[in-house]
Amino acid sequence: MKDNTIVTHAGNHPFDNHGIVNPPVYHASTVLSPTLAARIERSAPVRYGRSGTPTTFALQEAMTALEHAHGTVLAPSGLAAITMALAAFVESGDHILITDSTYTPTRNFANNTLTKLGIEVEYFDPMVGAGIAGQIRNNTRLVWTECPGSQTFDVQDLPAIVKAAHARDVIVMTDNTWSGGYFRKPLDEGVDISVQAATKYIVGHSDVMMGTIACNEATYEQVRASSASFGMSIGPNDVYLALRGLRTIGVRMDRHHESGIKVAQWMQTRPEISRVMHPALPEDPGHEIWKRDFTGASGLFGFVLKETNQDKLAAMMDNMTLHGMGSSWGGYESLLIPNWPEQSRTASAWDVEGQCMRIHVGLEDVGDLIADLEAGLERMNKA
Repeated sequence: MKDNTIVTHAGNHPFDNHGIVNPPVYHASTVLSPTLAARIERSAPVRYGRSGTPTTFALQEAMTALEHAHGTVLAPSGLAAITMALAAFVESGDHILITDSTYTPTRNFANNTLTKLGIEVEYFDPMVGAGIAGQIRNNTRLVWTECPGSQTFDVQDLPAIVKAAHARDVIVMTDNTWSGGYFRKPLDEGVDISVQAATKYIVGHSDVMMGTIACNEATYEQVRASSASFGMSIGPNDVYLALRGLRTIGVRMDRHHESGIKVAQWMQTRPEISRVMHPALPEDPGHEIWKRDFTGASGLFGFVLKETNQDKLAAMMDNMTLHGMGSSWGGYESLLIPNWPEQSRTASAWDVEGQCMRIHVGLEDVGDLIADLEAGLERMNKA
């Protein structure tokens, strides 16, 4: 089945629930066993609230189908999904490789938690491709990728990284949030684990925190067991909202794709903007890899303002009508924030002059969004 059919039907079993289309919300901690034998055998699919209910099973089934995975583990946030995936496979004495363009909280977890546990963390240039082989050691346990990378939207050559890593029995994981699992299938490319902040495009409405860990057969049981040992549990109301969001991801992602490209192309015409970082643009250095590996682009991308004066930037930002300043993205609304990639890079330089910005193009009318941005740039010019 194609993705739009999968996200409409996967995880739904109406006639197990009196014909009701949407899976019911099961609130549960205690689950009773009908007999002593059943209690001892522990064979029932629902045994305790923390281990999951039909509500959580429905979302796991749907995400497994969408990501072409063997199984999916849920987490209470995107960061929790990242930390669970990493923690499931490392121990003291291991060495791991992380893309230098990774999400900042991922870097913080690696630097502040994993290193205290005796795990050596090394960062690599996101554009290294097959050259990652030169950084793999005998004790390298995994490679963490993110495509495209946070803030600067570098497009990594995941198939080349997978080939080099698997030649040395090294696990490859990726943060697949940008594609929503809709525009890319990393597990089909040989990636072992695809993590998403379901908070973003899966939920799609800026009202739920959640993460997903989609695993191949070789890694699923270890991730599931590790997550269980940490006591990970997801509220059923949040799962229900994630399922509801998933059903419309196709039409939303297509709209984000179309509007995002239009806004990016308009930005290319503005003299105040020196660079637009959007992989779907032919001028983007990662465009050819994006075109090979993705079927579309989300609404999140970056650009660089020539102006760096913060007072002038405030004149633009403080009076935006449609672009809010918020740390998340992937919802129905547009967002715009400044960022500073040079503050976190350690393996690859960010030496672009100007103020780096990140925009999420939401579901508003694209003409209205461009008018809001144009008015903001005019305020900046006059300040």
